Amino acid sequence: MIGKLETVPAASAPDLLAAPVLAALHSPEIFVAPIDPSLADTAEFCAAYDVSLEQSANCVVVAGKREGSVRYAACVILATTRADVNGVARKRLDVRKASFAPMDDAVSLTGMEYGGITPIGLPADWPVLIDSRVVDVPWVIVGSGLRRSKIVLPGAALATLPTAEVIPDLAR
Repeated sequence: MIGKLETVPAASAPDLLAAPVLAALHSPEIFVAPIDPSLADTAEFCAAYDVSLEQSANCVVVAGKREGSVRYAACVILATTRADVNGVARKRLDVRKASFAPMDDAVSLTGMEYGGITPIGLPADWPVLIDSRVVDVPWVIVGSGLRRSKIVLPGAALATLPTAEVIPDLAR
């Protein structure tokens, strides 16, 4: 247990996971904890559940256009940092300009709730860019695809996702 979170094995609580997340579960080391959905945003969540910002990771969807098509990626960074969207992420997507994807696009393309998007279960053609500091956290907390729960897993487990790329200095 981390802070005030009461975790259970994720596979045993399918109602606490968005459908694409449940379909992509690949490790027995993944746990899930129910939370108050009104406290899903990082600062409120950490304060209410006694979780440090250093243990909490955010997953943000970024987008950029190249030759008329939109390219997407997910960036996973610690809550104490900010994603370098127009530097590292933009270069990785090979676009002129990158920005946070519009909320409606992020929700419809991922099948997850805004404020709960997680790197697990994203579209298969999206790179999952993970700041190297995230994989060093023994137990990291990320969204579950739903605002009413959080996933707890070893930071290093995120590096095993099918399209994961661990990148030094993805965040500042």
